[in-house]
Amino acid sequence: MTTILVDQDLCTRCGICSVVCPTSIVDPADENTLPRVQDTRAGMCIQCGHCEVSCPSQALLLNVRPDEKVSLPAGAGAISSDNIAFYLKKRRSVRHFTKDPVPKEKIEQVLDIARYAASGGNGQPVQWIVVHDTERVKKIAGLTIGWMKTLQNTNHPMSGYIPGLIGAWEAGHDVVCRGAPHLLFASIPEDNPVASVDAIIALTHFDVAAPAFGIGTCWAGFVAMAATSYEPLQKELGLPAGRKSAYAMMFGYPQYNVYGIPRRKSIEVAWR
Repeated sequence: MTTILVDQDLCTRCGICSVVCPTSIVDPADENTLPRVQDTRAGMCIQCGHCEVSCPSQALLLNVRPDEKVSLPAGAGAISSDNIAFYLKKRRSVRHFTKDPVPKEKIEQVLDIARYAASGGNGQPVQWIVVHDTERVKKIAGLTIGWMKTLQNTNHPMSGYIPGLIGAWEAGHDVVCRGAPHLLFASIPEDNPVASVDAIIALTHFDVAAPAFGIGTCWAGFVAMAATSYEPLQKELGLPAGRKSAYAMMFGYPQYNVYGIPRRKSIEVAWR
């Protein structure tokens, strides 16, 4: 299959597509030829799309589901430095949620953004498990407490905190999922050594995009730790063979609004 499709009437032979290709497989145009990828190097294409989206004249099309191409409207996505600063600085870890469920359609909109997260070699190894049913979220919280009980009287770093957490749970306080209506798990191949980083990047995209949809998030550390080793929880998640949970996030509509920006430590930068 031809790797790139080039419109000879639009191509200006500027050479940008060749320069930006991460694997350097696009031969630049000259007076007699258009940009091209030789068949012997086609297998090196990671389908990242840099060549296509960097073409000023929109003459080039990466030949991967070309019918799905979406043009970028003029000015789309532009945001001022002040607004992006306020947007990110006001982001909070939400631990109080309303009982209103987030519609599946809205969750899919945020996940559609997260699928554009960077990944090693554009491998896109992350798949998603959304626990949408509130009762199943509560069950997973209970299973996480079950995992904690296995850590009692061990040398696990969390063992000192376990009695208090279990006590709070048994007193009726959800210290695991904080009453969140939904959970999100990023699953990755067990044999991919860099996929865990890809998963955190993808989850961060979800975390950052969610507030624009009115959704609050919180990284579910207890659940994530339990999912790496506690078989009853792994069975509950129903992970496909050969895949594992990389991390988890709780989310829902926040019960409270944000009216300010809290303090943080000063940045520490070493310039070399």
